[in-house]
Amino acid sequence: MSYLALLLGSILFNFIAGGAISPYSKGLKLPISRKAVLTTAIIVNLCLLGYYKYTNFFIENINAMTGFELTLRNIILPLGISFYTFTQTAFLVDSYRGGAKEYDFVNYALFVTFFPHLIAGPILHHKEMMTQFESKWTWAIRYRNIFMGLFIFSIGIFKKIIIADTFAIYADAGFSPGATHDFLTSWATSLSYTFQLYFDFSGYCDMAIGAALLFNIWLPLNFNSPYKSFDIQDFWRRWHITLGRYLRDYIYIPLGGNRCASYRIYINLFVTFLLGGLWHGASWMFAIWGSMHGGALVLHRWWSKRGYSMPKPLAWFVTFVFVNVTWVFFRAHSLDDAKNILRGMIDVNSLFYLTIEQAPTKTIAWSGILGDTLTQFFPVGIIENFFPLTLVLIGLIITPFKNSYEMTITKGMYGIKTVWMTMLFIISVYATIQSTSSVFLYFNF
Repeated sequence: MSYLALLLGSILFNFIAGGAISPYSKGLKLPISRKAVLTTAIIVNLCLLGYYKYTNFFIENINAMTGFELTLRNIILPLGISFYTFTQTAFLVDSYRGGAKEYDFVNYALFVTFFPHLIAGPILHHKEMMTQFESKWTWAIRYRNIFMGLFIFSIGIFKKIIIADTFAIYADAGFSPGATHDFLTSWATSLSYTFQLYFDFSGYCDMAIGAALLFNIWLPLNFNSPYKSFDIQDFWRRWHITLGRYLRDYIYIPLGGNRCASYRIYINLFVTFLLGGLWHGASWMFAIWGSMHGGALVLHRWWSKRGYSMPKPLAWFVTFVFVNVTWVFFRAHSLDDAKNILRGMIDVNSLFYLTIEQAPTKTIAWSGILGDTLTQFFPVGIIENFFPLTLVLIGLIITPFKNSYEMTITKGMYGIKTVWMTMLFIISVYATIQSTSSVFLYFNF
């Protein structure tokens, strides 16, 4: 509630600005060019986002470079500000281009505040939602939409509460400052976070689609099995699809897109994903993550233009391992913490020199009296990381199967779907009641 006035003020400002720059709107017209109004409005939006999201980041870096001790406290990031700012910035550009033609304030406010997407996306386009809000069929009771909504919502909440939060136990332990890492512990830590982030964000997006379907509204698909990707470009066509679309339409293409010399295209790709990394948060770790993805896309484009290719199994493996490594920088508290984990991931010798006496008691206690016997057949690291590695293996096994969206839109099998939906929902609600901490990762972005 503390930032309700901020949200309402943002909606009113952008609605008026959108009307002023649209060639179709009969709203307020200002005695300056439409382009000047667009530029001013975008700057205002970015300044608002920048104040709440990046002020302390800039102050920390100024202090580090100058030795000053500047402080500006009590700046709390408003929930969803990145998503509703980007959504409205896209609306302004679409209005300027003539792509947004409907200017009813109530529908516009609904477009921005529609609760399934407000907190953590997806990032919406004005034109893909307005026709749905205006349609008379939206007001009808459509039982198939209700069923599909409940089904995908149940899958989503199960992903989040049961799967993602279980992976979080091992990811949080491994990424805690000062944690020690051997070969298997490092891989268990990084892969746990790789799957935690996927099931957390994918689960939220499933819940958003499901909740919207209860109102006969189709939100755009935001995840499409990204860990099935055979190259980094395919990954970004599947991961956070609406963010990738936004980066392409409002940063990459305005920079020149593919309509430039090769070196400029490479620069455009790199800059786009560097900014995409910084969008996720005010940290050099996010900048490193974005730079790594930008560099990988540059390398992929160079590789593809020369006609090179890999066998599909190898292409999948290289893509997945690269994505997993980049998530280490995305999650780590500092560059040193990231280096410690990455160093452990290549420390193959630790498979053989780690003894059971060196392993933390809490990680091997599950084996009981079998511990001594098991160490005769397996490295201590496998016993120490048995549960996270088992979960990771399960995650890898289910990756090739149909995703929740594909299962939802498949017709038939209503009886089986109803049973699964009921079971998943009951288990998830019970786990939610028992849980003491359930944090949606993308609420922080």
